[in-house]
Amino acid sequence: MDDRLWSVDDVAAYLRVPVETLYRWRKVKYGPPAARVGRHLRYDPADVRGWFKTQAAA
Repeated sequence: MDDRLWSVDDVAAYLRVPVETLYRWRKVKYGPPAARVGRHLRYDPADVRGWFKTQAAA
């Protein structure tokens, strides 16, 4: 089982949005939850998929 956290680039590729969009969403408290690891943002793939499913259901 791969428990690797995703980078901003990984999430942008998965959602097919520009990286800048993820940073903008974070500023306005929108988008999948992320955590800072040092100076980097990291995403739990399960959280990203869950967030996407809630958006698709709306």
